Amino acid sequence: MTTAIIDYGSGNLHSAAKSFERMARETGTGGPILVTASAAEAARADRIVLPGVGAFGDCREGLKAVPEMWETIESRVAAGTPFLGICVGQQLMASRGLEHGAHDGFGWIAGDVDLIRPSDPALKIPHMGWNELVIDRPHPLLEGISDGDHAYFVHSFHLTPADPATRFAHVEHGGPVTAMIARDNMVGTQFHPEKSQATGLRLIANFLSWAP
Repeated sequence: MTTAIIDYGSGNLHSAAKSFERMARETGTGGPILVTASAAEAARADRIVLPGVGAFGDCREGLKAVPEMWETIESRVAAGTPFLGICVGQQLMASRGLEHGAHDGFGWIAGDVDLIRPSDPALKIPHMGWNELVIDRPHPLLEGISDGDHAYFVHSFHLTPADPATRFAHVEHGGPVTAMIARDNMVGTQFHPEKSQATGLRLIANFLSWAP
């Protein structure tokens, strides 16, 4: 049951891999963990994790630059492979990102990724550091995670889904900021599970045993 973490030049791959490897050992599921830039290896994986740090358009182009990787991820997700997007990896699940122009995403979750605009001008952007999760609706990846549990964020843009039913958690930062989206066999977190200590490790463990 291999879990592939996609390497396309964006994301904290070492930290993510260590967290996934730890939870694979502790739970006995989801391993081995493979960091890969090979579309062929991604095609054989039983689970796919797409991290991402930086601007939406840059991450999109970086992923497109890896031969056949974009298409492989699309086909594997369409076939039902469990998928987890992290930070910009989550944003790429959307219809489009509006950072430095409009850029198409995978289109799995209808909605735009746009700048966070807090109602309180004293609140800073980027939204950076720890924040308390608000669980909007239950999901298997949120099992054991409760309202008020902390997660770690570093971002200026967030996804506003067209269908509120695809948002499973948010945080407050001068208004609701999307923290987790999901549909079918795909989940995305705006926060970084690999940096979110107990909350993030629980979500990773849940993903490694998830059978959508």
